[in-house]
Amino acid sequence: MIVDRLTNAAQYYALHPLVHKGFSFLICPELETLEDGVHEIVGQDVFAIIARGPGVGREAALLEAHREYLDIQYVIRGTDTIGWLEREFANRVKDPYDPQKDLEFFYDRPPSWIQVDQGSFALFLPQDLHAPLATSEVVHKAVVKVKIKPPASNGL
Repeated sequence: MIVDRLTNAAQYYALHPLVHKGFSFLICPELETLEDGVHEIVGQDVFAIIARGPGVGREAALLEAHREYLDIQYVIRGTDTIGWLEREFANRVKDPYDPQKDLEFFYDRPPSWIQVDQGSFALFLPQDLHAPLATSEVVHKAVVKVKIKPPASNGL
């Protein structure tokens, strides 16, 4: 997990060849005016989900994880609170991994909570379980998904 200001994004371009595309999208001047929904950046390899709405609070926020994508969760307006737990310490699966959605949920509770302020991002790799929208405020976010792993082979 990485938490930083968007102004420092270039320091993380070496994480994966497509990460810079995601950060480039986040620095576009019209980001704040984009409609909620999915915005393709590089097809299904890099895309963003723009959303505005209230958080669910710490008690209702569920830990989630991904296997094929990393998340760059950027706060456009407001402040988000995000829980974090290393995958190795999770042991209570709520919803098993769905490869179509690249998503799984856990009942475990995060021991760490991070405040992500406006203009900041939190970057989560597959080993990082995260519980976003644990804020009690209204938040305007962009979640950039960057594909870092090919889909699992089906044995053919």
